Amino acid sequence: MGFNNKFLRLVLGIIIAALLMLFVAKNLQHVKQSHNETARATSIKKNKAAAKKTTKQKTIDWRAPSMKKAYPSISEHPNLWIHVSIKKQRVYLMDKSKKLYTMYASTGKPGKTATPKGVYHIQGERGTYFYSQSEEEGAHYWVSWKNHGEFLFHSTPTDANGNYIKSDAADLGKKPSSHGCVHLTVADSKWMYENIPFGTKVVID
Repeated sequence: MGFNNKFLRLVLGIIIAALLMLFVAKNLQHVKQSHNETARATSIKKNKAAAKKTTKQKTIDWRAPSMKKAYPSISEHPNLWIHVSIKKQRVYLMDKSKKLYTMYASTGKPGKTATPKGVYHIQGERGTYFYSQSEEEGAHYWVSWKNHGEFLFHSTPTDANGNYIKSDAADLGKKPSSHGCVHLTVADSKWMYENIPFGTKVVID
């Protein structure tokens, strides 16, 4: 009788241990599955965000206005000033602290050709086209803001034949690619040339 009781207890112990092991294994499997699902969901979310960002960047039309809305009226904003953000590669048309319009831009490459930071003013020099033999680049619709023709707002660059350089155009709004000037879309630079008044403050940071 004593032997049978011991045997039964042993069998029950084995069964209980087996059930516990099965329970632990199932829970571990569930935790691992949940972790994998979470990781997969996070990965999908990141991929979607990256794809959305890439798609957004690819939609920049370097010939067109940066925004669908109309450019601001200079007569309605006599105190308009220009903020150039090197970090964001944007040009903002401002009225006090209010952003009136945002333009895609490409500033100077870091180093010797970096766009100089500081406070400047639109100068008297401007034109519809120039070509620099030393840089082997030209541009349309330029407006000077420093050193009387050295540092400019202008369109995406052109080659010696007057063709727009698409590799530079692709950098608008994304990364610095100029020799110090501020590149804009063709439409934005044309608006600057035709509308921005002499003496307008330009802040670059």
